[in-house]
Amino acid sequence: MSMPTRLVFLALLLAGALPAFAADPAAPRVTVLYDAFGDDPALEKDWGFAALVEAGGKRILFDTGNDAGVFARNVEAKGVDLSRLDAVVMSHRHADHMAGLVEVLKVNPQVPIYAPQEGFGIYGSSLPSSFYRKDASLPPRMRYYDGQPAERLQFGRAWPTGNFKPLAETTEIAPGVWTIAAVSDAPGTRELRELSLAIRTPQGLVLVVGCSHPGIAHIVDEAVKLDPKIHLVVGGFHFVNADDAAIATLVDALESHDIQYIAPGHCTGEPTFAALLAAYGERYLYAGVGAVLDFATDVGAARPRGMALTESDRIHYRLLALEGERSHRHLAHADP
Repeated sequence: MSMPTRLVFLALLLAGALPAFAADPAAPRVTVLYDAFGDDPALEKDWGFAALVEAGGKRILFDTGNDAGVFARNVEAKGVDLSRLDAVVMSHRHADHMAGLVEVLKVNPQVPIYAPQEGFGIYGSSLPSSFYRKDASLPPRMRYYDGQPAERLQFGRAWPTGNFKPLAETTEIAPGVWTIAAVSDAPGTRELRELSLAIRTPQGLVLVVGCSHPGIAHIVDEAVKLDPKIHLVVGGFHFVNADDAAIATLVDALESHDIQYIAPGHCTGEPTFAALLAAYGERYLYAGVGAVLDFATDVGAARPRGMALTESDRIHYRLLALEGERSHRHLAHADP
């Protein structure tokens, strides 16, 4: 979108002159249930992430936050019925994403729970008994399983009653619904396995990420193998301590793909919020705790509805528009 067109759009947005869009029941809807920022007074803020994703005819809970009590109260405040979930996706094994699972299991003990498969992982796992070296010269009493282990060994999990389905690779868990498996190579989280959720909709993929430890750019690269058009990316990008150069590289990487809307949250980081807001403009969606990203269809293109701007948003957009206008005038009068 050119700068003049962007300015016209912002002017119409600020003036309330854009038309309302009729609801499309098939359009995706994402409700943020857990995060450390937000403007919904009915919900509690805390570090962590959880979101209810309704798309492709499915109701999928993605992650469950840092504190079971806060998660339960936020779920109640948003009127979410956990007993009606089709599935749960646990992105990774960090505590700020999994504490509320106990609340889910109270009311929906058999819901399928997709989680990363890890050797000795807390979500349950198994390994071939060949994972350890054997020494037949030892007497049986000194050998594991008396020297006769099963071909495959099963290991425990933190929630013994859960219907866990550990996944080690990208898997289509329902028609048009995938969990994207990736492994972190970053210092501090090396070898950490993480699942992201991708749902095909008529507008493109809805991509939900937890912390993006394997790299948000890498996860998006994997997602476009399923569908080159991405309608929405929402969740934590893990740039909370990134420097400006790394943030600029991230923005360039994301803009190289066909991403219609972006809604960063959780561990994305405040400077990264600012950079992405400047880059995506009206295609940047606020996704604090309590936010509902509800999409409708207009002339074949899905746009978010119900995302009213606060006065602070309006001031920020005015400043962006003025900055863009000054930049445009400067370029127009610059020497060739």
